[in-house]
Amino acid sequence: MFNEPIVQPSQAGWIEVICGGMFSGKTEELIRRARRALIAGQRVVIVKPPIDKRYDEDAVVSHNRTALPSIQAETADQIVLLTGAAEVVAIDEAQFFDLRLVDVANTLANDGKRVLIAGLDMDYLGRPFEPMPQLMAVAEFVTKLHAVCTESGTMAHYSQRVVDNESRILVGETDAYQPRARHCFRPPVDERRTRPDPHPHATHT
Repeated sequence: MFNEPIVQPSQAGWIEVICGGMFSGKTEELIRRARRALIAGQRVVIVKPPIDKRYDEDAVVSHNRTALPSIQAETADQIVLLTGAAEVVAIDEAQFFDLRLVDVANTLANDGKRVLIAGLDMDYLGRPFEPMPQLMAVAEFVTKLHAVCTESGTMAHYSQRVVDNESRILVGETDAYQPRARHCFRPPVDERRTRPDPHPHATHT
């Protein structure tokens, strides 16, 4: 798994995309990279869309409750205005911005900024979730993370919706989604499932 670029050309920006399904650690990885830049004394601005209010309106928060202060941008174009003095721009939940985010990310990188972007690469139907595919195409570095399937215990690539809602955008946590492997993924909506006990008759002490 790629963590950080080894060669960092001076006076040049670039784009790093962190993608994957729900509960794969995307935000955790974004925070880790942003925190390392802060420790190095770099000016970091973290941006998220206002629709993501699951944990804190003024912070980017992972499912493990790791957090860093953030600001909200109503549109992708606002990000350029909000991050003018930053050396590092981190954007979480990128799938909730429109396709303008691709041009914005390129603009920031062309201005010499390091651009960190995290988001879902597929929606609840298993379809590419724009603008993530386009961002992955223009990025210098792409990291694909995986969770653990709640049904099989193998590598989870998909985000299984487990509530009766067929809107493409549904912000949720374990109440609405489960990580699933390809052979356990049943779109559009499936019942909540757990991994079978391999020793159902064993005595647990």
